[in-house]
This record gives sequence, C-alpha cells and structure tokens, in this order.
Amino acid sequence: MTGVEIDKNLVIAVEASLKAGEAIMDVYETPFSVELKDDKSPLTKADRKANEIINSFLKETPIPIISEENKQIDFSRRKNWNTCWIVDPVDGTKEFIKRNGEFTVNIALVKNGVPQLGVIYVPAIKRLYFADVIKKQAFSAELPFHNAKMEDVINASKSLKPKKQSGTVEVVGSRSHMSQETLDFVESLKKTGKAVSIVSKGSSLKFCLVAEGNADVYPRFAPTMEWDTAAGHAICNAVGIDVIAEDTKEPLLYNKENLLNPWFIVSKR
Repeated sequence: MTGVEIDKNLVIAVEASLKAGEAIMDVYETPFSVELKDDKSPLTKADRKANEIINSFLKETPIPIISEENKQIDFSRRKNWNTCWIVDPVDGTKEFIKRNGEFTVNIALVKNGVPQLGVIYVPAIKRLYFADVIKKQAFSAELPFHNAKMEDVINASKSLKPKKQSGTVEVVGSRSHMSQETLDFVESLKKTGKAVSIVSKGSSLKFCLVAEGNADVYPRFAPTMEWDTAAGHAICNAVGIDVIAEDTKEPLLYNKENLLNPWFIVSKR
C-alpha cells in the first residue's frame, strides 16, 4: 500500500494497539492470575496493562474515552460528546485465558454514534486490521514485530475485500457463545436450500472474517458491549458490510445511555 494518506487519529490508534499488544504478550507468555469483575467477567494483568498504555496514547488527543476497563462515565456527561474513543484493551479475555490466540485489541473512533475509524490488533499472530470509514479504506497487515513503525505497517498492508457470493453460506459462530438463536438462524438458512458451513472464531475476529472475505454473515444473538463491536463495525463498514440491529433493522449506534448492544447481524449490503 503506497500513496495512501492515513488519518492522524488512526495512526495514534494503530500505534497504541501495537504497544498494548506487546504488553499483552508479555503477560500471555508467563503464569498469570485471573480475577472476576462484578459482572463475573474475567480480568487479568494484561487487561490492566493494555488499558493503561492505550489511555496514555489516546489522552494525547482532545477526545474522551470509553473503555471497558475505565470507570464508566455517567450518560449525563457522555451525551454531550460529539466524538469519542471506544476501547476494549483485551477483547476475548476468555480466549486469552485459554491461550488459543484468538484475542484482540479494539480501538474505535465514533462520531455522533457512528464508527469512523477502527483498529483491531491480534497480538498472538501480529496481525493488524485498520480502517477509515469515510475514505472507504480497510487494510490488514502481517507484522514482523509489535513495535513496527507506521511506515512498516503501510508497506505491509493489503486492502480487505469481502467475499463474493458463492454456493455455500459461511456463517461465523462464536468460539465461546454459540446461542440457540444462532443455531436457529443457521437452520433457517438451510431451509432455503442453501448449503451452510460454520466458521468459529473468538473476539472481534468474527467481524474481520466477514470483512476480509472468509465468511458471509455473522449473526450475534447474545450480549455484547459497545467496546466489543465498535472497531469491527468500522472495519466492516469501510468495505461495504453492514452491522444491523435485529430490533430496529438499523445500524448499531454508539455512546448510548446503555452501552449494551442489541442483537445484530453483520452481512454484505
């Protein structure tokens, strides 16, 4: 990829994700303890370290931050935010604990509730995804090391292209949360006479599978939070993939009063 001008905030988010990924892998490769948060979700030293690093990068901008690991700010203040960062320092902590490599760093920039920029870094394999929705540009890059310079990232980047229609519908299923509703969705596709296969992945990698052409549709009929989806939403939108709420049939929105997402489906327009 040459001659492409990268938004300065996207550069900051990419650099933050790489540095956080390096810290995450330092923890991953040693024995670590697991705590349970109030909502019974797991927390490790990697979550905390990555969050500190990402905050240190993003605070160089004038844009407020919503992060899974930050104290949540009341909506009475957030509702006045035109633009904000939405961050999950380690998406897929369960996958991190299982040591299967399917965990990510998620950073998104949202304006008026709509994703504008998205970064997903997969530190276990040093694969980076990043996108600018306004410019309709989305890329992936295989990196030799976590502390790659932006020039190295640009040189290694390849454009993402969604899958063209084929005979078999590849449906993304969760590695940890395959709900009955998702199984019912698969059965409904089969009843139309279509051949269906399941592709399983953890974390926000499910969005990446659709954006890069390795799956057709990702139905999510189970709970997610805004920081689980914002970065993947941006990457998908940049290549013409929609993320549509099941209840409203409209795109997911962000910085809502309730940061819990409705059920949604990710698929090509």
